[in-house]
Amino acid sequence: MKFAIITHVIHGKVSDNYFGYEPYVREMNLWLKNVSEVIIVAPLHTSPKTPIQEFYQHDKITFVSVKNFDITTLKRAIVSIVLIPKIVWKIYKTMKQADHIHLRCPGNIGLLGCFVQILFPSKPKTAKYAGNWDPNAKQPFTYKLQKWILSNTLLTKNMQVLVYGEWKNSTKNIKPFFTASYFEKDKIEVSPREFKSIISFLFVGTLSNGKQPLYAIQLIEKLYFKGYNVKLTLYGEGIERTMIETYISKHKLETIIILKGNQNQETIKKAYLENHFVVLPSLSEGWPKVVAEGMFWGCLPIASKVSCVPNMLDNGARGLLLDMNLEKDLISIESILKHNNLYQDKANNAMQWSRQFTLDAFENEIKRLLLS
Repeated sequence: MKFAIITHVIHGKVSDNYFGYEPYVREMNLWLKNVSEVIIVAPLHTSPKTPIQEFYQHDKITFVSVKNFDITTLKRAIVSIVLIPKIVWKIYKTMKQADHIHLRCPGNIGLLGCFVQILFPSKPKTAKYAGNWDPNAKQPFTYKLQKWILSNTLLTKNMQVLVYGEWKNSTKNIKPFFTASYFEKDKIEVSPREFKSIISFLFVGTLSNGKQPLYAIQLIEKLYFKGYNVKLTLYGEGIERTMIETYISKHKLETIIILKGNQNQETIKKAYLENHFVVLPSLSEGWPKVVAEGMFWGCLPIASKVSCVPNMLDNGARGLLLDMNLEKDLISIESILKHNNLYQDKANNAMQWSRQFTLDAFENEIKRLLLS
Protein backbone atom coordinates (compact mmCIF):
# COMPACT_ATOMS: atom_id res chain seq x y z
CA MET A 1 0.00 0.00 0.00
CA LYS A 2 1.30 3.45 -0.94
CA PHE A 3 0.32 5.69 1.96
CA ALA A 4 0.28 9.49 1.56
CA ILE A 5 0.46 11.80 4.59
CA ILE A 6 -0.53 15.46 4.15
CA THR A 7 0.51 17.45 7.21
CA HIS A 8 1.58 20.86 8.52
CA VAL A 9 4.03 19.31 11.01
CA ILE A 10 7.53 20.72 10.48
CA HIS A 11 10.08 18.02 9.68
CA GLY A 12 13.84 17.72 9.71
CA LYS A 13 16.33 15.37 8.08
CA VAL A 14 19.53 13.64 9.17
CA SER A 15 21.21 11.71 6.34
CA ASP A 16 18.25 9.92 4.75
CA ASN A 17 16.16 9.80 7.93
CA TYR A 18 13.26 12.18 8.56
CA PHE A 19 12.05 13.32 11.96
CA GLY A 20 9.27 15.42 13.46
CA TYR A 21 7.37 16.22 16.67
CA GLU A 22 7.73 13.09 18.79
CA PRO A 23 4.09 12.37 19.79
CA TYR A 24 2.95 12.79 16.17
CA VAL A 25 5.75 10.65 14.68
CA ARG A 26 5.31 7.98 17.35
CA GLU A 27 1.67 7.69 16.33
CA MET A 28 2.44 7.72 12.61
CA ASN A 29 4.97 4.92 13.02
CA LEU A 30 2.06 2.70 14.10
CA TRP A 31 0.22 3.54 10.86
CA LEU A 32 3.36 2.90 8.82
CA LYS A 33 3.74 -0.66 10.14
CA ASN A 34 0.86 -1.57 7.82
CA VAL A 35 2.05 0.04 4.57
CA SER A 36 4.77 -0.74 2.01
CA GLU A 37 5.56 2.80 0.87
CA VAL A 38 5.13 6.28 2.36
CA ILE A 39 4.88 9.72 0.75
CA ILE A 40 4.98 12.67 3.16
CA VAL A 41 3.90 16.15 2.05
CA ALA A 42 5.07 18.61 4.71
CA PRO A 43 7.37 21.55 5.48
CA LEU A 44 11.06 20.60 5.77
CA HIS A 45 13.46 22.75 7.82
CA THR A 46 17.19 22.52 8.48
CA SER A 47 17.04 22.91 12.27
CA PRO A 48 18.82 20.21 14.32
CA LYS A 49 16.81 17.48 16.04
CA THR A 50 15.59 18.27 19.57
CA PRO A 51 14.65 15.97 22.51
CA ILE A 52 10.95 16.34 21.64
CA GLN A 53 11.40 15.06 18.08
CA GLU A 54 11.60 11.49 16.78
CA PHE A 55 12.55 9.61 13.61
CA TYR A 56 10.10 7.82 11.33
CA GLN A 57 10.57 4.07 11.27
CA HIS A 58 10.12 2.98 7.67
CA ASP A 59 12.58 2.01 4.95
CA LYS A 60 10.72 3.47 1.98
CA ILE A 61 9.83 7.14 2.51
CA THR A 62 9.49 9.76 -0.22
CA PHE A 63 9.42 13.30 1.14
CA VAL A 64 7.69 16.08 -0.80
CA SER A 65 8.79 19.37 0.74
CA VAL A 66 6.36 22.30 0.74
CA LYS A 67 6.64 25.80 2.16
CA ASN A 68 4.84 26.58 5.36
CA PHE A 69 2.46 29.54 5.14
CA ASP A 70 -0.08 31.57 7.07
CA ILE A 71 -2.35 34.54 6.46
CA THR A 72 -2.05 36.31 9.80
CA THR A 73 -0.76 39.54 8.23
CA LEU A 74 -1.29 41.25 4.89
CA LYS A 75 2.32 40.63 3.85
CA ARG A 76 2.11 36.93 4.71
CA ALA A 77 -1.25 36.64 2.93
CA ILE A 78 0.29 38.06 -0.25
CA VAL A 79 3.20 35.60 -0.02
CA SER A 80 0.72 32.77 0.56
CA ILE A 81 -1.15 33.60 -2.64
CA VAL A 82 2.08 32.88 -4.50
CA LEU A 83 2.88 29.69 -2.54
CA ILE A 84 -0.53 27.99 -2.45
CA PRO A 85 -0.87 26.95 -6.13
CA LYS A 86 2.48 25.12 -6.01
CA ILE A 87 1.57 23.40 -2.73
CA VAL A 88 -1.82 22.36 -4.10
CA TRP A 89 -0.16 20.91 -7.20
CA LYS A 90 2.25 18.85 -5.06
CA ILE A 91 -0.60 17.58 -2.90
CA TYR A 92 -2.61 16.67 -6.01
CA LYS A 93 0.28 14.71 -7.58
CA THR A 94 0.89 12.88 -4.31
CA MET A 95 -2.76 11.96 -3.86
CA LYS A 96 -2.92 10.70 -7.44
CA GLN A 97 -0.07 8.27 -6.71
CA ALA A 98 -1.41 7.09 -3.36
CA ASP A 99 -3.47 4.02 -2.49
CA HIS A 100 -4.58 5.61 0.78
CA ILE A 101 -4.72 9.32 1.63
CA HIS A 102 -4.22 10.46 5.21
CA LEU A 103 -4.82 14.08 6.27
CA ARG A 104 -3.60 15.66 9.49
CA CYS A 105 -5.84 18.49 10.63
CA PRO A 106 -6.30 21.23 11.66
CA GLY A 107 -3.53 23.10 9.89
CA ASN A 108 -2.92 25.12 6.74
CA ILE A 109 -1.46 22.20 4.74
CA GLY A 110 -4.31 20.00 5.96
CA LEU A 111 -6.80 22.64 4.84
CA LEU A 112 -5.44 22.51 1.30
CA GLY A 113 -5.55 18.72 1.52
CA CYS A 114 -9.23 18.92 2.48
CA PHE A 115 -9.96 20.71 -0.79
CA VAL A 116 -7.77 18.51 -3.01
CA GLN A 117 -9.11 15.22 -1.65
CA ILE A 118 -12.53 16.12 -3.08
CA LEU A 119 -11.04 15.29 -6.49
CA PHE A 120 -10.44 11.67 -5.40
CA PRO A 121 -13.85 10.42 -4.26
CA SER A 122 -13.10 6.73 -4.85
CA LYS A 123 -9.76 6.54 -3.00
CA PRO A 124 -9.75 5.28 0.62
CA LYS A 125 -8.99 8.16 2.98
CA THR A 126 -8.60 8.92 6.65
CA ALA A 127 -8.26 12.24 8.44
CA LYS A 128 -7.03 12.75 11.99
CA TYR A 129 -8.51 15.94 13.43
CA ALA A 130 -6.22 16.46 16.41
CA GLY A 131 -7.89 19.66 17.60
CA ASN A 132 -11.14 20.45 19.37
CA TRP A 133 -14.09 19.05 17.39
CA ASP A 134 -16.68 20.72 19.64
CA PRO A 135 -19.04 22.49 17.18
CA ASN A 136 -19.65 25.27 19.71
CA ALA A 137 -15.98 26.06 20.33
CA LYS A 138 -14.63 29.48 19.37
CA GLN A 139 -12.11 28.73 16.64
CA PRO A 140 -10.45 30.38 13.63
CA PHE A 141 -12.48 30.35 10.42
CA THR A 142 -9.94 28.02 8.76
CA TYR A 143 -10.50 25.40 11.50
CA LYS A 144 -14.26 25.60 11.06
CA LEU A 145 -13.84 25.32 7.29
CA GLN A 146 -11.81 22.12 7.66
CA LYS A 147 -14.42 20.64 9.98
CA TRP A 148 -17.20 21.56 7.54
CA ILE A 149 -15.46 19.99 4.53
CA LEU A 150 -14.50 16.82 6.41
CA SER A 151 -18.01 16.28 7.77
CA ASN A 152 -19.76 17.09 4.46
CA THR A 153 -20.40 13.67 2.95
CA LEU A 154 -21.33 15.17 -0.43
CA LEU A 155 -17.86 16.67 -0.80
CA THR A 156 -15.84 14.19 1.23
CA LYS A 157 -16.37 10.60 0.16
CA ASN A 158 -14.78 7.32 1.23
CA MET A 159 -13.18 8.96 4.26
CA GLN A 160 -13.19 8.14 7.95
CA VAL A 161 -12.60 11.23 10.10
CA LEU A 162 -11.11 10.51 13.51
CA VAL A 163 -12.09 13.03 16.19
CA TYR A 164 -11.75 13.27 19.96
CA GLY A 165 -15.00 12.89 21.87
CA GLU A 166 -18.56 12.07 20.89
CA TRP A 167 -20.59 14.94 19.47
CA LYS A 168 -24.30 15.14 18.69
CA ASN A 169 -25.51 15.37 15.10
CA SER A 170 -22.23 14.11 13.64
CA THR A 171 -22.28 12.75 10.09
CA LYS A 172 -21.73 9.05 9.52
CA ASN A 173 -18.06 9.44 8.54
CA ILE A 174 -17.10 10.99 11.89
CA LYS A 175 -15.51 8.39 14.19
CA PRO A 176 -14.88 9.07 17.91
CA PHE A 177 -11.27 8.11 18.53
CA PHE A 178 -8.50 8.29 21.11
CA THR A 179 -4.73 8.43 21.25
CA ALA A 180 -2.23 6.59 23.42
CA SER A 181 1.32 6.76 24.69
CA TYR A 182 2.01 3.44 26.41
CA PHE A 183 1.76 -0.31 25.73
CA GLU A 184 0.10 -3.02 27.82
CA LYS A 185 3.56 -4.10 28.94
CA ASP A 186 4.08 -0.64 30.50
CA LYS A 187 1.35 -1.19 33.07
CA ILE A 188 3.50 -1.51 36.15
CA GLU A 189 1.75 -1.28 39.50
CA VAL A 190 1.51 2.32 40.68
CA SER A 191 0.03 3.80 43.84
CA PRO A 192 -1.09 7.43 44.03
CA ARG A 193 1.24 9.59 46.08
CA GLU A 194 0.55 10.52 49.69
CA PHE A 195 0.40 14.15 50.91
CA LYS A 196 3.33 13.75 53.29
CA SER A 197 5.64 16.69 52.72
CA ILE A 198 5.81 18.76 49.53
CA ILE A 199 2.71 18.60 47.32
CA SER A 200 4.10 18.61 43.80
CA PHE A 201 2.48 19.88 40.62
CA LEU A 202 3.59 19.37 37.03
CA PHE A 203 3.06 21.33 33.82
CA VAL A 204 3.99 19.70 30.50
CA GLY A 205 3.55 21.65 27.27
CA THR A 206 4.52 24.61 25.18
CA LEU A 207 5.18 27.81 27.10
CA SER A 208 2.64 29.79 25.11
CA ASN A 209 -0.56 31.72 25.67
CA GLY A 210 -2.61 28.79 24.35
CA LYS A 211 -1.40 26.48 27.12
CA GLN A 212 -1.61 29.16 29.85
CA PRO A 213 1.48 28.18 31.89
CA LEU A 214 1.32 31.48 33.79
CA TYR A 215 -2.11 30.54 35.12
CA ALA A 216 -0.65 27.29 36.48
CA ILE A 217 2.14 29.29 38.13
CA GLN A 218 -0.34 31.72 39.70
CA LEU A 219 -2.38 28.85 41.16
CA ILE A 220 0.67 27.38 42.89
CA GLU A 221 1.85 30.87 43.95
CA LYS A 222 -1.45 31.54 45.72
CA LEU A 223 -1.43 28.11 47.38
CA TYR A 224 2.11 28.78 48.62
CA PHE A 225 1.23 32.14 50.13
CA LYS A 226 -1.78 30.53 51.80
CA GLY A 227 0.63 28.29 53.66
CA TYR A 228 0.68 25.11 51.56
CA ASN A 229 4.02 23.34 51.00
CA VAL A 230 3.81 23.18 47.21
CA LYS A 231 6.04 23.31 44.14
CA LEU A 232 5.48 23.38 40.38
CA THR A 233 7.85 21.98 37.76
CA LEU A 234 7.34 23.05 34.15
CA TYR A 235 8.56 20.98 31.18
CA GLY A 236 8.56 22.67 27.79
CA GLU A 237 9.80 25.67 25.86
CA GLY A 238 8.05 28.53 24.08
CA ILE A 239 7.74 32.22 23.43
CA GLU A 240 6.52 32.94 26.98
CA ARG A 241 9.64 31.58 28.70
CA THR A 242 11.29 34.98 29.17
CA MET A 243 8.08 36.49 30.51
CA ILE A 244 7.70 33.56 32.91
CA GLU A 245 11.29 33.86 34.12
CA THR A 246 10.69 37.56 34.79
CA TYR A 247 7.48 36.78 36.70
CA ILE A 248 9.23 34.14 38.83
CA SER A 249 12.06 36.55 39.66
CA LYS A 250 9.78 39.51 40.38
CA HIS A 251 7.58 37.50 42.74
CA LYS A 252 10.51 35.62 44.34
CA LEU A 253 9.18 32.19 43.40
CA GLU A 254 12.51 30.52 42.53
CA THR A 255 12.18 27.96 45.33
CA ILE A 256 8.76 26.70 44.26
CA ILE A 257 8.64 27.18 40.45
CA ILE A 258 11.20 25.22 38.42
CA LEU A 259 11.67 25.39 34.63
CA LYS A 260 13.11 22.21 33.08
CA GLY A 261 12.74 22.97 29.36
CA ASN A 262 12.13 20.29 26.75
CA GLN A 263 12.80 16.74 27.92
CA ASN A 264 12.45 13.28 26.40
CA GLN A 265 9.56 10.89 27.00
CA GLU A 266 11.34 8.85 29.66
CA THR A 267 12.07 11.95 31.76
CA ILE A 268 8.44 13.06 31.49
CA LYS A 269 7.23 9.60 32.48
CA LYS A 270 9.44 9.73 35.60
CA ALA A 271 7.95 13.15 36.42
CA TYR A 272 4.40 11.76 36.21
CA LEU A 273 5.40 9.01 38.64
CA GLU A 274 6.89 11.45 41.14
CA ASN A 275 4.30 14.26 41.16
CA HIS A 276 0.83 14.50 42.67
CA PHE A 277 -0.88 16.61 40.00
CA VAL A 278 -0.48 17.56 36.35
CA VAL A 279 -1.92 20.99 35.52
CA LEU A 280 -3.20 21.92 32.06
CA PRO A 281 -5.15 25.23 31.98
CA SER A 282 -5.18 25.19 28.17
CA LEU A 283 -7.44 27.37 26.03
CA SER A 284 -7.88 24.69 23.37
CA GLU A 285 -7.14 20.97 23.10
CA GLY A 286 -8.09 17.88 21.19
CA TRP A 287 -7.28 14.84 23.30
CA PRO A 288 -4.56 16.22 25.59
CA LYS A 289 -1.92 13.50 25.94
CA VAL A 290 -0.56 15.25 29.01
CA VAL A 291 -3.84 14.56 30.80
CA ALA A 292 -4.12 10.92 29.67
CA GLU A 293 -0.43 10.23 30.41
CA GLY A 294 -0.62 11.74 33.88
CA MET A 295 -3.71 9.64 34.63
CA PHE A 296 -1.90 6.49 33.42
CA TRP A 297 0.76 6.99 36.12
CA GLY A 298 -1.53 8.11 38.94
CA CYS A 299 -0.75 11.81 38.54
CA LEU A 300 -4.13 13.49 38.93
CA PRO A 301 -5.06 16.03 36.21
CA ILE A 302 -6.22 19.56 36.91
CA ALA A 303 -7.44 20.77 33.52
CA SER A 304 -9.63 23.33 31.79
CA LYS A 305 -13.08 22.42 30.45
CA VAL A 306 -12.17 22.28 26.75
CA SER A 307 -12.99 19.73 24.04
CA CYS A 308 -13.44 16.23 25.48
CA VAL A 309 -11.57 16.94 28.73
CA PRO A 310 -14.76 16.94 30.89
CA ASN A 311 -15.52 13.48 29.47
CA MET A 312 -11.96 12.27 30.11
CA LEU A 313 -12.21 13.46 33.71
CA ASP A 314 -15.79 12.17 34.08
CA ASN A 315 -16.86 15.69 35.05
CA GLY A 316 -14.53 15.68 38.05
CA ALA A 317 -14.63 12.06 39.24
CA ARG A 318 -11.19 11.45 37.68
CA GLY A 319 -9.61 14.85 38.28
CA LEU A 320 -10.35 18.54 38.79
CA LEU A 321 -11.91 20.80 36.18
CA LEU A 322 -10.78 24.42 36.10
CA ASP A 323 -13.20 27.34 35.80
CA MET A 324 -10.24 29.59 34.84
CA ASN A 325 -11.12 31.82 37.77
CA LEU A 326 -8.27 31.87 40.30
CA GLU A 327 -10.40 32.17 43.41
CA LYS A 328 -12.88 29.47 42.37
CA ASP A 329 -10.13 27.13 41.21
CA LEU A 330 -8.18 27.60 44.45
CA ILE A 331 -11.22 26.54 46.45
CA SER A 332 -11.56 23.44 44.27
CA ILE A 333 -7.89 22.49 44.64
CA GLU A 334 -7.88 23.16 48.40
CA SER A 335 -10.89 20.88 48.83
CA ILE A 336 -8.82 17.93 47.65
CA LEU A 337 -5.57 18.93 49.38
CA LYS A 338 -7.42 18.67 52.69
CA HIS A 339 -8.68 15.15 51.94
CA ASN A 340 -5.98 12.69 50.94
CA ASN A 341 -8.47 9.82 50.65
CA LEU A 342 -10.47 11.78 48.08
CA TYR A 343 -7.28 12.41 46.12
CA GLN A 344 -6.42 8.69 46.26
CA ASP A 345 -9.87 7.69 44.98
CA LYS A 346 -9.79 10.17 42.10
CA ALA A 347 -6.24 9.19 41.11
CA ASN A 348 -7.13 5.49 41.13
CA ASN A 349 -10.26 6.15 39.03
CA ALA A 350 -8.14 8.14 36.60
CA MET A 351 -5.53 5.41 36.32
CA GLN A 352 -8.07 2.66 35.67
CA TRP A 353 -9.76 4.70 32.95
CA SER A 354 -6.60 5.83 31.17
CA ARG A 355 -5.10 2.34 31.08
CA GLN A 356 -7.83 1.20 28.69
CA PHE A 357 -6.23 3.30 25.94
CA THR A 358 -2.96 1.55 25.17
CA LEU A 359 -0.84 1.63 22.04
CA ASP A 360 -1.78 -2.03 21.54
CA ALA A 361 -5.47 -1.08 21.30
CA PHE A 362 -4.58 1.93 19.16
CA GLU A 363 -2.59 -0.20 16.72
CA ASN A 364 -5.48 -2.67 16.36
CA GLU A 365 -7.88 0.19 15.57
CA ILE A 366 -5.48 1.54 12.92
CA LYS A 367 -5.34 -1.85 11.22
CA ARG A 368 -9.14 -1.92 11.07
CA LEU A 369 -9.21 1.56 9.54
CA LEU A 370 -6.71 0.66 6.83
CA LEU A 371 -8.42 -2.61 5.98
CA SER A 372 -12.00 -1.32 5.98
